[in-house]
Amino acid sequence: MKQKIKSGDEVVVIAGNHRGDRGKVMQVFPVQQRVIVEGVNRRKHHEKARSESDPGGITERENPVHMSNVMLASRYDEKVGAKAGS
Repeated sequence: MKQKIKSGDEVVVIAGNHRGDRGKVMQVFPVQQRVIVEGVNRRKHHEKARSESDPGGITERENPVHMSNVMLASRYDEKVGAKAGS
């Protein structure tokens, strides 16, 4: 399957708990068909302390979202604009 979403593209989440959220694609995993979108699907991660300068703790980071749940923002705006004009 050809992937149209690339790193750096602006996308809109079209399905799931974060529906309607926009963000920039930070990383693409083509084999797993997943993308990491900035500010979307954030989860808490418990990190172990490595040294005194790196204390560890609880951090939040983005988890991957399946490519079928996101759409390029330009295509999304065209579809929404077409529906509003009807």
